[in-house]
Amino acid sequence: MRVIFMGTPNFAVPTLKALIESSHEVVAVYSQPPRPAGRGMQLTPSPVHVLAEKHGIPVFTPTSLKSPEEQEKFRALVADAGVVAAYGLLLPQAILSAPRLGCINIHPSDLPRWRGAAPIQRTVMAGDTSTACCIMQMDMGLDTGDVLARHQFTIPPTMDASAVHDAMSLIGAKMVLEVLEEFKNGTAKATPQAAEGVTYAAKITKSDRVIDWSWPAALLYSQIQGLAPLGAITGLKEETIKILKAQVEQGDASKPPGAVLDDALLINAGNGTALRLLELQRPSKNRQNTSQFLQNYPVTVGLFTHNPA
Repeated sequence: MRVIFMGTPNFAVPTLKALIESSHEVVAVYSQPPRPAGRGMQLTPSPVHVLAEKHGIPVFTPTSLKSPEEQEKFRALVADAGVVAAYGLLLPQAILSAPRLGCINIHPSDLPRWRGAAPIQRTVMAGDTSTACCIMQMDMGLDTGDVLARHQFTIPPTMDASAVHDAMSLIGAKMVLEVLEEFKNGTAKATPQAAEGVTYAAKITKSDRVIDWSWPAALLYSQIQGLAPLGAITGLKEETIKILKAQVEQGDASKPPGAVLDDALLINAGNGTALRLLELQRPSKNRQNTSQFLQNYPVTVGLFTHNPA
């Protein structure tokens, strides 16, 4: 089949790679425009853009798909299907309906749970122990389309959002090929999403990253796991520190939340629990384990953490 692929970040790369290696013809790739990156802030094409160019596939990088000119350019590609994976632009109805079979999207959550911009992060931050990868027939709603395929996925307690992201990107790539084969054979079946259990995965903001030490350590652990590799943040001494890895331990109910309980960064949390900080990062520094961190940034027992700037 003739396929238009629409994606931008690393999450989308395995799907484009799978399509290139399949019997389908990728007639064009749409990706976000190059962005400033690196120390020199040079314009850098997206990972999807780089892969497409490597294989000689035409790449389009519009800032919007709302204009009649862009929509006509898309229609002129005469695609059988559009495949979307973390593209980052709103698709108007004229785009969604242009391919013969419409557009399908990889959504890494157990729809209708966690519709929206940050499904993987919100899944892990909420402490969900299971999720799914869904292939959805796109419509004009926010991740409201019928589900063409669903792959259930168990999240081990030690798996953070970064690892879930990588697993979902590979699962989604395999599922897209299966759904396209079902389209080809006329066996594809679309199932409407349930009306119950809808939740929304809002974009991650700075306030989502701030540790509130009055929370029980188990909730803080889920927050940290869900924010990997971006990192949760806390004030410590005079700096804002990223917390990248931690574990739950027994706390001291007689001490206030945020108190340092020992010389290896056990921080008191709510309900008599505590969080052992295992990997941290100071501003403009590399991530470090606790012993490396404390060599150059000693923290005193009893010191209170504070809100980051």
